[in-house]
Amino acid sequence: MEAGFLEGKAGPVFHVLHRPEGPSVHGRVLFFPPFAEELNKSRRMVNLQARRLAQAGYAVLVPDLYGCGDSGGDFGDADWDLWLDDLARCNDHLEACCPAPLLVWGLRAGCLLAGDFLAARAEPAATAIYWAPVTNGEQHLTQFLRLRMAAGMMGGQKESTGDLRSRLRDGEPLEVAGYTLAPALAERLATARLEPPRAASVAWFDIAAQDDAPLPPAAERLIERWREDEAAVTATVVGGDAFWSTQDIIEVPQLLEATTQRLEALA
Repeated sequence: MEAGFLEGKAGPVFHVLHRPEGPSVHGRVLFFPPFAEELNKSRRMVNLQARRLAQAGYAVLVPDLYGCGDSGGDFGDADWDLWLDDLARCNDHLEACCPAPLLVWGLRAGCLLAGDFLAARAEPAATAIYWAPVTNGEQHLTQFLRLRMAAGMMGGQKESTGDLRSRLRDGEPLEVAGYTLAPALAERLATARLEPPRAASVAWFDIAAQDDAPLPPAAERLIERWREDEAAVTATVVGGDAFWSTQDIIEVPQLLEATTQRLEALA
């Protein structure tokens, strides 16, 4: 494992590179992180999966995008297009270190970023790995703004999502759960929708209380539409907790195992 900084467009971009173990290199995996605090809640799971993939022969690069984690800037300086530029630079670095087929691995809103990233590339990815993907950016933004509403209600302040969205449209940054949300970033997130990624195959994983639970209806409808358009999608539901939003840092071993097995089947 190697850690360091890449030169980003706006400032340094921290990343961790997990180099593949053994002589066989099956591919290079670029991680697309989730939004705001979901990233911090997910670090344990992401690190565990990256290690497993490295043991299975993959090079894995996990970045902190600009304004996040140990990278330069504050979250209030973050921008969707800037993040895409950071990811392109990370991919260039990963390809230089490990010239192998590209796999993209997104978590939650990171899947929206992965779709935009692949849409701008000349060549499709070999595989897209989606963990609990956000399908509608506007709904995700609304859920994020509700964190501010809940905190405000505890202090006797009443706000609505409509009020907060109006203030963002007027160009006012908002403090939400310790993060400064810039209006431009909020606008891009709100317009983002999960489209079929430009990848030869898609491995979709959702988490539910039980292994035999069905996919969420919205996910099932979306996957069916992708398959009708001849996208090669496998969908798996594993038992566990939503680790990106739990109060404590937790692990979901079933997700780690299912993801590793899926890539081993594709190798």
